[in-house]
Amino acid sequence: MNKILYILIILFGASCINQAQNLERQKVFADSLFNSENYFDAITEYKRLQFFSEASENYYEINMQIALCYKAGGKYDDAIKYFNLAKLIAKSSEESRKIELQIIRTNILRRTIPEALVLLNKLDITNTNYLDFSTISYWKGWAYLMNDDWEQASNEFEKIDKFHPLKILADGVCNKKYSVGFAKFISFVLPGSGQFYTGNYVSGVFSLGWNILWGYVTINAFMTDRALEGILVGSLLWTRFYRGNFQNAEKFAIKNNNEISNNAYEYLANKYLGEKP
Repeated sequence: MNKILYILIILFGASCINQAQNLERQKVFADSLFNSENYFDAITEYKRLQFFSEASENYYEINMQIALCYKAGGKYDDAIKYFNLAKLIAKSSEESRKIELQIIRTNILRRTIPEALVLLNKLDITNTNYLDFSTISYWKGWAYLMNDDWEQASNEFEKIDKFHPLKILADGVCNKKYSVGFAKFISFVLPGSGQFYTGNYVSGVFSLGWNILWGYVTINAFMTDRALEGILVGSLLWTRFYRGNFQNAEKFAIKNNNEISNNAYEYLANKYLGEKP
């Protein structure tokens, strides 16, 4: 009887060791997929590892890895879901803060900027040694960058360093951008000037020329007692070109501003070497 018991104990122990080895191999395989950027295959392997793992203490790391895979693959809603699952079983305040920061960075990437700023402000109030104020300002700056608010971004990066490269970038974008309101206003005053302001000289010349032409025809019609012709020309042609003049000025200013912002985003994506969301 004792021999049978010993055999069962040995077999049980061998089974446990074998299962542990299989789980370890599974984790190594999943990690290798993650490191080679095969994120969606890695998710499948991490979920398989989680299913067969009986040790709940492993769930924090597994959920974190799944969340990071979803984040890297652009599935931001799923990433936040798994970050929150990991947060529920975080073992320390440091792990919890680490997850909160990842959730903030994911919100920045998916352009839910108000939510990211709310979470950053909460961290600012409950700041611990794990997160210093420069870290909070850094990610606030990134939130404003992704929200196309370059002036606010510059203010946040200045809190870290007045010569911070992202502050310099944000200031450069602010200086290059056109004032949409000013472009419209000067086009009200002098047709074509808004297009000249935004660098669209050909459009500005045509806009000024058409307004002068139809303005002259309209005024001349009234002065020579051709009131009906003046009303028709003025309402159908001069008004149309005058309105189109400041609408075009607004459109060109917005288009140019978008190009300036997009060039900055391209630099951030491809050339900026600092930490990104």
